[in-house]
Amino acid sequence: MKTKFFMALMALIMTAESKAQISYTNNGDDKYMESGVVPMVGKKGLNIKTEKGEFLLKPYVLIQTSANFNYYDDEDLNLAEQDRVMNSGIAIPNALIGFTGKAFGKLTFNISLNAAKSGGALLQQAWFDVNVHDAFRIRAGKFKTPFQHAYLTTLGQTLFPTLPFSLTTPVRTNLSLDAVQPSIYTGFDLGVQLHGLVQNRFMYQVGVFNGTGIATNAATKGTSDDYKGLPSLLYAARLAYMPFGDMPAHQGDPSSFNDNKLMIALSGNYNVEGNSESSNDARGGVEIAWIYNRLYLAAEAYMLNMDWTSRMQRSGSFTSWGAYAQAGYFVTDKLQLAARYDFFDRNGIEKAGFLNMPAVGVNYFFVNYNLKLQAMYQYIGRWGHDSQLERDNDDMGMPFHSATIQLQYSF
Repeated sequence: MKTKFFMALMALIMTAESKAQISYTNNGDDKYMESGVVPMVGKKGLNIKTEKGEFLLKPYVLIQTSANFNYYDDEDLNLAEQDRVMNSGIAIPNALIGFTGKAFGKLTFNISLNAAKSGGALLQQAWFDVNVHDAFRIRAGKFKTPFQHAYLTTLGQTLFPTLPFSLTTPVRTNLSLDAVQPSIYTGFDLGVQLHGLVQNRFMYQVGVFNGTGIATNAATKGTSDDYKGLPSLLYAARLAYMPFGDMPAHQGDPSSFNDNKLMIALSGNYNVEGNSESSNDARGGVEIAWIYNRLYLAAEAYMLNMDWTSRMQRSGSFTSWGAYAQAGYFVTDKLQLAARYDFFDRNGIEKAGFLNMPAVGVNYFFVNYNLKLQAMYQYIGRWGHDSQLERDNDDMGMPFHSATIQLQYSF
């Protein structure tokens, strides 16, 4: 039985090979064959395509290994044996393998698994995109929600090995319910999106998502109590203006020293009953990014307003906001210096005090080997709090000093 199965499998492979071609040439100029993980357009690599070219498949890999050091404040507890160095050591932030491709001149698709994650996050993304026209495309599946330049950047092409803390750290509402401590970013999610590029200058994205994030691959939502009949989903939109043509999705790359690209974008979303039926979350953001030869500049500001549902039986709402500005410059063809200032009003606009988090970094590109070495240091400062207790609580769970060295390989 095993012999017959093996022979049938070999016959199937040989048949497929007779109808397909395997090459190591450039995969073409289809900018919609992006992976969100590693750059695809203009790169050489392994391609599998049919003889007539109606089907093309390209595998890709991204592996990141990092050494981390995190030093935490003692919050003035003066404990005899308090361990202030935690969450330090060696880590694998991402170990991704995926496939992207196109079919019949009208479809592009992508699927990737992240072996460094677990649960629903193991499936990082899985989507297909229907090309009706450059100005009108339909995407369905699991992919990045249209919010924030920092997160929409290709994962392997970010200026720093870690995203701004103001995006990824949960807000502090001072409520006893842990379920109402979301972060400002929305990240990967399941949904349907209409998007397109108009006159090579205007990019729009309008979509409906589950609002449950990357860790859930199931349909778990209901309808709103406050908005009768409205599904409890995430409704999102983003509009970008690019006066010098389509903006690349990197934050500085050795292959792009002759670019002049500018992007200004507005984005927003509304997550109906986004936190266990406790709040309706509105997010908004403005962003600007500029790539000019060896220079990369970007700045973003974003906010989160949590409007309590009627079930909470409390008036008012909670609003937090954050912002960052960062710059990178190639001092040589392979060495990029980086700096970032990150701001976070974590405890909300009604309480005094905020966090400021400057960071510096350096990136070195081993161009011929697809290797990238990144190093960064970040400090957390606390300003303007009314009391020492508020000052200590505001950075709870965040490292006072943090340093990261990361080596990345991509294919």
